[in-house]
Amino acid sequence: MSTFDRWSKNLFATPLVTRRRFPAHALRSIEKAITTVEAKHAGEIRFVIETSLDFGDLWSGRTPRQRAVELFGRLGIWDTERNNGVLIYLLMAEHDVEIVADRGIATRVSADEWESVCRAMEQHFREGRFPEGAVAGIEGVGALLARHFPNEGGDRNEQSNRPVLL
Repeated sequence: MSTFDRWSKNLFATPLVTRRRFPAHALRSIEKAITTVEAKHAGEIRFVIETSLDFGDLWSGRTPRQRAVELFGRLGIWDTERNNGVLIYLLMAEHDVEIVADRGIATRVSADEWESVCRAMEQHFREGRFPEGAVAGIEGVGALLARHFPNEGGDRNEQSNRPVLL
């Protein structure tokens, strides 16, 4: 994407469009999907939807990946007992999906597996099916977490399951 395209997409993106694509019932379905998949594993999933990057981020050349890593830290997703928190970050303006995984799971899941989850989400988004894409991503991440961190009972919810809208 050219610099001009990137700037225009981010500067003209509006929260109204994000809310249309993710209305209240869609946010509830995302929260429910996280709750459902977390019952099958000992990991933690957070879902963040950001309408656009701000002027300062664009000026400094911050990438969606860098922003996702920043939010991973800011939201404390790294601070789980087993170091197995995962952030699914969606930047609406650029239709970009980033997955950031803590060190406990990142060493066990290949970049290709994470990318496969991102591609599945992006396919739904291209078809205008944003809530379905979000749930597909959550289920994909949940399957990877269940493979490496199965629920052995006694697991507590360390992160909110409610999606974050920025």
